[in-house]
Amino acid sequence: MNIGNVSTAMVTPFSSDGSIDYHNTEILIEHLLSNGTDSLVVSGTTGESPTLSTNEKLELIQFVVEKVNKRVPIIAGTGSNNTAASIELSQKAEALGVDALMIVTPYYNKPNQRGMIAHFEAIASATTLPIVVYNIPGRSVVNLEPESVISLSKIPSIQIVKEASGSLDQMTKILAGTNEDFLVYSGDDGLTLPLLSIGGKGIISVASHVIGNEMQEMIQLFHRGEHAKAAKIHQQILPVIKALFQHPNPVVVKYALSKIGVEVGSLRLPLVEMNKEEKLDYDRIWDKFLETK
Repeated sequence: MNIGNVSTAMVTPFSSDGSIDYHNTEILIEHLLSNGTDSLVVSGTTGESPTLSTNEKLELIQFVVEKVNKRVPIIAGTGSNNTAASIELSQKAEALGVDALMIVTPYYNKPNQRGMIAHFEAIASATTLPIVVYNIPGRSVVNLEPESVISLSKIPSIQIVKEASGSLDQMTKILAGTNEDFLVYSGDDGLTLPLLSIGGKGIISVASHVIGNEMQEMIQLFHRGEHAKAAKIHQQILPVIKALFQHPNPVVVKYALSKIGVEVGSLRLPLVEMNKEEKLDYDRIWDKFLETK
């Protein structure tokens, strides 16, 4: 499964009445595909999936699949803390023509390692699609340990892990214990270049909504052996990345998109927009970044 260097975990545009804005979703898709994105994740955390109904998720997935029309791979976020529900949604997404599934570690239930392994095994056995395991202990509370990822990597359809533990040590253990065809992607934009240096593949990104070309160039420079130039881009974009996560995701990135003329609407509760001072803080960082280009 090749999802490229930069996969964007896409925000979900909303209209003023809170419904999904499909007109601006199409505009967003074209913006991303023109600005460094190699594949799209639909209905992930950045897409405010906890606030989307099952029908909304399926309608959104179908819309993106149709509009992208095989130009890049589409990965559907179909995991939850309910294994049976995850299987059902995964099978429906597969029928809609997605290219892969992203399955998050079960949150709130706090399963042990054996429970998490069984969860992923059950979903993998119920679909033929490639699976991206998504480890994000900051949101799910539980951490999928390297030994568990290594065990899961032996299942043919489990081909990628999105590691958002923030631990390069953990990523190193996974890389050391898995075959070369098992890919490790960062789930933290700021660790993209460090992960590449230890053998990782790329980034499943939020920041690529606004600095996708820069992230793509950084990765390509690294792979060409131009490490000093790649490091320079990392240094330039890191303040923007940090600013994008000063508030709960995707609060800042939705505002950041509006600043570059890509309208995606507001947020669904319980997320709320930044206040005036918070927006000015982001503006200062963004303007300083533009001065370095």
